[in-house]
Parts: sequence; structure tokens; C-alpha cells
Amino acid sequence: MKAQRHYARGEPKRIGNVVIIASMLLSLLFLSFIKSHYCGSGSSHVRSDVHLNSVVNTNEVVRHEERHSTDSTVEEDEDEEVQINPAAIGTVSLADVNNRPICFVPTKRSETCDAKGDIRIQGSTATVFIPTITQEHKIKPYARKHDEFALSYVKEWTVKPSNGDQAPPKCTQKHSVPAMLFSSNGFTGNLFHDYTDVLVPLFINTYPFHGEVKLVVSQVKSWWIKKFMLVFKQLTNYDIIDVDNDGEVHCFPRVIAGPTYHKELGVDPSKTPTGFSILEFKRMLRTAFKLERAEVVVTRKPKLLIISRKKSRRFMNLKAMIEAAEKLGFEVKNAEADMNTDPPTFARLVNSVDVMLGVHGAGLTNMVFLPVGSVLIQLTPYGNLEWLTKETFKDPAPDMGIHYIDYFVQLNESTLSEQYPKDHPVLKDPTAIHTQGGWDALKSIYLDKQNIRPDIEKFKRTLIEAQKLLRSKKKHHVQMH
Repeated sequence: MKAQRHYARGEPKRIGNVVIIASMLLSLLFLSFIKSHYCGSGSSHVRSDVHLNSVVNTNEVVRHEERHSTDSTVEEDEDEEVQINPAAIGTVSLADVNNRPICFVPTKRSETCDAKGDIRIQGSTATVFIPTITQEHKIKPYARKHDEFALSYVKEWTVKPSNGDQAPPKCTQKHSVPAMLFSSNGFTGNLFHDYTDVLVPLFINTYPFHGEVKLVVSQVKSWWIKKFMLVFKQLTNYDIIDVDNDGEVHCFPRVIAGPTYHKELGVDPSKTPTGFSILEFKRMLRTAFKLERAEVVVTRKPKLLIISRKKSRRFMNLKAMIEAAEKLGFEVKNAEADMNTDPPTFARLVNSVDVMLGVHGAGLTNMVFLPVGSVLIQLTPYGNLEWLTKETFKDPAPDMGIHYIDYFVQLNESTLSEQYPKDHPVLKDPTAIHTQGGWDALKSIYLDKQNIRPDIEKFKRTLIEAQKLLRSKKKHHVQMH
């Protein structure tokens, strides 16, 4: 993580009144002597190293912090000025004794609890003790509240009053900065969910603290934490706490339990404390992964990245697509992003191109690394899936400063036409399939069984449109049918 900073200030001692000054020279010599022996030094910086191997080899995240006394009081943190934006509260699910919101549901996708005081977090019992409430509340700290299937993988935590009949557990580790409690389970491992369910919501909650917040992680996946360690280093100045397994009672001046979700791959500036947006998130990623380009610089030979897939939604005529793009003047790169992809390496590849193209899927999440002014082309598979592709990647594009082109795959471009008779409901009435079979039917047929063979002439028209957008200063959405 970033080096932890400690500041020590010396306290100069004052000199009493000088009654008799023999001479100016003797007086100066005397004062110089006193200063050299009694005045303290300025602030010092103490750096602490982080051992990333401990995350991987011991199956637990590094745990450190101030193991001082078991006193019942906790030093107030210095970031009390970071307040909740009232616009972000939504529905209140738990209030304190003064009727102030403690737990709230900003959107149907997430629930967040934010409390100050003598806060105690006990991972062994999955409990957060708060002195200002009078009733218990349950929360799953993962930003997918509407999805029962996703939440079935997330541990439930109890927010509990600490001023009841039974005394709260004694502190074994004291902290002077706020805690951000979240689960790294759920759908993590899928790149889209890594960002939209965890990393972007975490950024929303932690960015205002400028690193002075500690990440308290439940259900730690060591490989996943290691994969995104460069991002976590930008969110906190401290080591990550594996709260389920350390056997400690952590005491904090403030806790934020459950990351706050605004929208898919997005940040709503009207709901943040200082009006920050997804552009600040992208800036953070550029720092984390050492990306060179903030904006596109138009060249005579723009770079095109084709995100390919090995299993479903594969390009059946990839070679012809590459040849067509090269004839139009593109420098073409082809790559696949999966669970084993090294984030910094792939991030730098995406950041180096001007146009990124792919069939709807988690790989398009890499749009977060595209420079401002670039173009994203999303191919929507056959099957009336426009609502899905719109919400996931089309809608986030303008806020990221990215031009967007819709490419709607027609039946003659889909391998589904080879799998079913012409009059089959799968081909004639996809909406009925959605309605009758729900998400499982939609996914198994239109996402898992379909491969794509783009019409080359239509594909070329799409790339010409992308070239025009690269030269444009305005944000555009273009649809190719």
C-alpha cells in the first residue's frame, strides 16, 4: 500500500527573560547555544513497507495497525468534515437516537450504513457495534442488493447497539481513521462485476478521504485482492484488514459498511460530497496502472482493438474483419480479456488505442481505460438485447468522455440462424423467450449459444463512422442496423 505517514512535531522551549546582556556578540552566542540544544526538529516521515506476498502465500491479507491499549475510547478521526450528501441517502432503513440516518438505501442496488463514535468491528461474529442506535439491523456489504442470487454468496453482518445490557467486546486494535467495510465475494471474478459492483462503489465512498480510510474486507479472496492491489493502493494509505480471520476487535471513530452504488460503471456527481464523477475514477486508474493517455490524439493511422472471445459470441470471420479494418487505414490489434488477464498489461493496451470493438460481454468493461475522445463499438447479439447492452456499456460511455456506436447483429449475421428452423420462436419472437424463460433462458440461448459473423460491408461502414467520431469534439451515439 502507500506508505503510512506519521508526523512528529518538536516543541521548542522558550527562554526566560535575559536580565543583563553583556554584549551583542555574547547574546547572539548564548541564543545560538540554547536553540541548538533545546529546539525540536520539524516533521518526520516514517515509511512502512507492504508485503504483497503475504496476501498470496498465507491466504490472508496483511493485518497491521496500532495495537495499543484496550481502552474503550477511540481517537476521533481527522476526516469528520467528509459528510454524506443528502441527495445520496434515498430511503432510510435505520436511524439513530436523534433520528439521523445510519443505514440507508441510495438505490435498489445497494445499502450503506455510516456511523460515527466508538465503533467496534468484530469479524468473528460479523458484527458492527454502534453506540447511537437502539435496534439491530442486518446488512450484506455488497452492491447488488436487488439480486438474491448474488447476495446468497455474501456474508450477512449485524449492526448492533453497543449500549445495551451486554457490554460490547473490548478493543484489541485501535484506529484513528474511518473503516470501509465490504465483501469481496458475490460475483467478483467477472470483470464487469469487479468494477460495477465493487471498485466503482468503493471509489464513491473512499475518494473523499484521500487515502485516510482503511479497507476492512469480509470474505477475502486473496487472488482477487492481489489482482486489484494497484487500485486499492490508490483508495487507502493503509494495509487491507482481513476482518473475518484476524480474531481482533477493531475500534474505529467511524464506519461505512456497504459500498454505495449509483449506476452501472458510473458515479452521479449530484450525489457525491464534492461533485466528483467517473472521470476522477478514470484518473485514479491512470495513476494506478501508469497509463499514458488521458485524451485521444488524432493520427493518420488510428489504432483499433478488437476484443475477441474463445467460447460464446465468437467472431466467425475475424480474419476478414481485420483485413477490412486495415484497408481503411487502421492499425489493428486483437486480444481477449479473461479472469487470468493481467490488469496493468491489458489496461495499457486499451489505453493505447483509439477505437475498441467487441460483442457484448465483460471484456468491454475495459472501456474504463480508454482515453477521452476514443470510440467504443458494441455489437449487440441477435435477440432483442438492446436493453441489456444499453444499461451496461452504452449509458456509461458519455460520462467517461467516450463516443459510442451501437452495432445491432441481424439474424443473417448470427449462428442462431443455423441452429433453429426459420419459424422457431427463438428466431421469430425473442421477447417471448425472455418473458417465458427469464434470464436463464435468455443467457443460455442468446448469449451462450450464439456466435457472430458480421457483414463486412456493414462492418466497414461502422469503422468509417468511428473515424468521423475520432475527429469530432462532440459526444455522439450512432446506431448501425
